[in-house]
Amino acid sequence: MTYSEADHVAMARALQLAERGLETTTPNPRVGCVLMKEGSIVGEGWHRRAGEPHAEVIALRAAGDTARGATAYVTLEPCTHHGRTPPCADALIAAGVTRVVAAMEDPNPLVAGTGVGRLRAAGLAVTTGLLASDAHELNIGFVSRMTRGRPWVRLKTASTLDGKTALNNGVSQWITADAARRDGHRWRARACAVLTGIGTVREDDPQLTVRAVPCERQPLRVLVDARLDIPLSAKLLQGGGCLIATAIEDCEKSAALAALGAEVVVLPNGRGKVDLPSLMRELGDRGINEVHVEAGLKLNGSLLRENCVDELLLYVAPMLVGDAAQGLFNLPELVQLDRAIRLQWRDVRFIGGDLRVLARPLKAGT
Repeated sequence: MTYSEADHVAMARALQLAERGLETTTPNPRVGCVLMKEGSIVGEGWHRRAGEPHAEVIALRAAGDTARGATAYVTLEPCTHHGRTPPCADALIAAGVTRVVAAMEDPNPLVAGTGVGRLRAAGLAVTTGLLASDAHELNIGFVSRMTRGRPWVRLKTASTLDGKTALNNGVSQWITADAARRDGHRWRARACAVLTGIGTVREDDPQLTVRAVPCERQPLRVLVDARLDIPLSAKLLQGGGCLIATAIEDCEKSAALAALGAEVVVLPNGRGKVDLPSLMRELGDRGINEVHVEAGLKLNGSLLRENCVDELLLYVAPMLVGDAAQGLFNLPELVQLDRAIRLQWRDVRFIGGDLRVLARPLKAGT
């Protein structure tokens, strides 16, 4: 399918609108819609949060009667199922839209091509694939949950140039500068959940909330704590909204944690640790699209070894602290390079005086 320059401009605008819901739409996808007629935008909208109108409905309301005969540019295939809101495909048909351009088909099994089919059956011209890769990246967590049953996991670290996250005595504040830390909070804000381990709680007593940037919705805080060692005074437990994954049954401690607003799930593996793949499936079942990990080298290494990491978000400071300092990942020694975890660079840029690198582990055979 060949698209015109006007098509590209309209879809790029729809993607810009969809991005406005970056931090608020969970568990729903981020969606934008632009209605074009005779070369002009007659309506546009974006989905803000679950339970509120979808992007197409907002755009149609803005357009009113001028929607008849218009082209709708939507970043995701219009839905056909009744959820908290009526089907968007039906709304487009009723409004008299004659053409629909969707960036990508909806991976949700409740839709999965039925939106395109219903629109075509009603006589609308429908195409998909315009700026599809951009739309996919915008909703990479939603796609992951719909197709794999688990969220997209992004592991964030901050290290020196020689790959150290803290001195041997535990001092780590601050390796990176203010700009990098604010940027890290932006990534927290877009995530549905922020995950850490009990070691980090013991050493740093973090809040794991979004504070350095404006945020309408705080992510769920998730703790991996195999022996349920978290002290009841931990900052992580303040304000509720905490899920603790453990490997043991401890009714008394679980009740005390529940009284503080935390929830405990027992997910043991055969080694007395938390079963991390099972935890990811649990989070997927709870509607979590993106997980942002801020943990220590032990949990970081375990997540990598168990293939639970989809993306690395690395902040590198221009300093050297020596071999005795603490590293990034607790991984086994290799004697062959072909067993190394290989990565694909996705983005490299400066954030203030620090370097930010986005990289993704390559899957077997790639």
